[in-house]
Amino acid sequence: MGMVIKAIELAKTHGWFLTRQFENEANPDMHSRTTAREIIADFSGERLDYWVTGYGTGGTLKGVARILAKERPDTRIVVCEPQDAPLLTSGLPQQRNPDRSAAAAHPAFKPHPMQGWTPDFIPKLTGDAVDTGVISRVITIPNADAIRYSRDLAQKEGIFVGITAGATFAGAMVVAAEAPKGSTILCMLPDTGERYLSTPLFTDIPADMTDEELAISRSTPAAQMAV
Repeated sequence: MGMVIKAIELAKTHGWFLTRQFENEANPDMHSRTTAREIIADFSGERLDYWVTGYGTGGTLKGVARILAKERPDTRIVVCEPQDAPLLTSGLPQQRNPDRSAAAAHPAFKPHPMQGWTPDFIPKLTGDAVDTGVISRVITIPNADAIRYSRDLAQKEGIFVGITAGATFAGAMVVAAEAPKGSTILCMLPDTGERYLSTPLFTDIPADMTDEELAISRSTPAAQMAV
């Protein structure tokens, strides 16, 4: 809530434009027009059994979910959130202002390392998606799983994403373990790992090259000649 309150203060003080990304309908509308349409086109004539996503503002969730519910009702919508901040799964209500913006921090929130995911309140746009009843399941993700899968995606698949994407992938792996054989699962990985260089994602990675990396660097003929 602190960032929202400060943003409102700055906008009022300086006459700046306040995007209100947690309530602004332009947010989900754009995802309905772009992200959702890309998904519909890519899976035309193909199975799409599960769509797995997290939520930050709720724009992607609301914008895509309403299109899938209308045009691909066979697709189950699965939402992930931090185990340390189970706002949706807690069942506790979000205190709201008359315009349905959040009025206070949610009682189930605790700090977590998944930046951009699950603020300390349930955004109006996320609440809208929940209220429509289109979400099939909400999965809570442990911090360690989010970081582990983010690293695995980079090291094993060459996909360099952040902690939130690792968390969503962790949720997709839960779904995959339980889904019928042959199911198709679409998992949203909407960020890049370079935003997380100063976070716990890179805590165990040294700034200098390891002995193994040095050996690789020196393994080429040119490097051997230079030595």
